Amino acid sequence: QVQLVESGGGLVQAGGSLRLSCAASGLTLRMYNMAWFRQAPGKEREFVAVMSSGGFTTYYADSVKGRLTISRDNAKNTVYLQMDSLQSEDTAVYYCAARRFYGLGSSPDVATQYNYWGQGTQVTVSS
Repeated sequence: QVQLVESGGGLVQAGGSLRLSCAASGLTLRMYNMAWFRQAPGKEREFVAVMSSGGFTTYYADSVKGRLTISRDNAKNTVYLQMDSLQSEDTAVYYCAARRFYGLGSSPDVATQYNYWGQGTQVTVSS
C-alpha cells in the first residue's frame, strides 16, 4: 500500500525559507515520478515541481523557478522541496504526488496524471 506523508510546513516571513519533506512507503522512488502541487484558498490545485523516476530530470512551474528546488534521498525514500525567497503568493497547502512512470513522461504537470497523494502540509508566508 502506497503512502505519502508530508511534513515541514509552517509559518514563515516573506523572504524566508522552508524545507518540505515527503516520506514515501510502499513504492520505490526510482520507479516513480515524484511531484509537488499546491492549492491556495479558493484556487485550483497547481503544479509546482516534478522529478523523473531516474532522478536526472526536473521540471518547475515558471512561478517558482530559481526559488524552489525538488530533490530526493533514495536511501530514505524521501522527496524534498527546498523553498527559498518565499513570497506571500506561495501560501498554500502543499501536496506530494506520485505516479509510476519510467523517465519523466508526458503531462507531468497535470494533477490527474498522479495516482497517489499525501494529505498535504500548510505553508503560510507573512508579508
